[in-house]
Amino acid sequence: MVQSSTLENGIRVVTEQISAAHSVAIGFWVESGSRHEKLSENGISHFVEHMLFKGTDRRSAQDIAREIDSVGGVLNAFTGREFSCYFAKVLAKKLPLAIDLLSDIVLASVFDPDEIEKERRVILQEIHMVEDTPEDLVHDLFSQSFWEGHPLGLSVLGTADTVGRINREGLLGYMSERYCGKSILISAAGDLVHQDIVDEVAAAFSRVPAGSERPLCPLHNYRRCVGVVEKDLEQVHLCLGTRALPQNHPKRFAAHILNTLLGGSMSSRLFQTVREERGLAYSIYSYLHGHTDAGGLVIYAGTAPEDASEVVNLVLRELRRLKRETVSDEELRSAKEQLKGNLMLSMESTDSRMTRLAKNEIYLGKYLSLREVLRGFDRVTREDLRDLADYMLQDEYLNLQLLGRVRESEFPSDSLNLS
Repeated sequence: MVQSSTLENGIRVVTEQISAAHSVAIGFWVESGSRHEKLSENGISHFVEHMLFKGTDRRSAQDIAREIDSVGGVLNAFTGREFSCYFAKVLAKKLPLAIDLLSDIVLASVFDPDEIEKERRVILQEIHMVEDTPEDLVHDLFSQSFWEGHPLGLSVLGTADTVGRINREGLLGYMSERYCGKSILISAAGDLVHQDIVDEVAAAFSRVPAGSERPLCPLHNYRRCVGVVEKDLEQVHLCLGTRALPQNHPKRFAAHILNTLLGGSMSSRLFQTVREERGLAYSIYSYLHGHTDAGGLVIYAGTAPEDASEVVNLVLRELRRLKRETVSDEELRSAKEQLKGNLMLSMESTDSRMTRLAKNEIYLGKYLSLREVLRGFDRVTREDLRDLADYMLQDEYLNLQLLGRVRESEFPSDSLNLS
């Protein structure tokens, strides 16, 4: 049973009671991520996330770790482009402790200056780790190019320069501005009582101001572009992407099926063509980047420098096929069953259900039942996929990013065409 409540200051509480579960997963979601940052403060959302585990008025960092470990629970967090999440998973009887811990770190972290400097060094090492991991770095480079001039293109981690300038005043100011009632959502799934959670959250967050909703930065126009970063690597890592759909688009079910057919699994067209038939890549896949108001379809591959051009051409060939040819009934059926099976298996996990509750609320403003989602996939037709491919796969939207021993002259932008 799913229930929702909204506190006087705008904080939303959404829960799903699962009586057969032994655990509860609870997440404190804040609609504050890298797309809400100024260029000069890039990485501040992620920096705040790190600092909230470094001690509060009542607990040291060691106390926080010890308390969650002592009950066999999990306490963690992550930052994305549109939100940050602080979550815990515990046995149902330990839920009050989880709520107290999460409330404490979100509301009463002290931001000790010495801890800020320690964590700055940790984050800089995290940035360097990505820079030393080309299969991660190429995705950041792609986002910077694809969303050029827009906050969606900013790195979640920030840069060494911006992270080096963030100070305590900036961290506290950013929290004061972004961590307000209308930006906070609390979701929970498992063996719980909705009203108990509402009461505990209301008591803890009663002094949090409602704040105000801020308009999102308008999107730029997509553009055809090739970006090359030369680096002495054994492989060329590449991302080829095009525009897709926002998270709440009515055709989003068709988009997920299209992605599954293209590169979402071992049986996908790209995996079978590039890896199994040609042996040109160990890793090749596609994924959807969905946001509140925009989206992208991205294809990744890692290949030998001498094979990069052939891999790009094979990817373009498969995109042309999606535009020109109607998929078979068998392919469509298989993709639907794969997505439905994945979804139903995820429902066995309280943390997956907690996350699903939150994303439904953030992107759709309502709860979408499992039956409604399954029906959404079932309704997609072969013609829907053809129409969507024609909408998404246009020359002027194609964006290619390469990293490795490759030259820009080998990939002129006008070679990115689906005609």
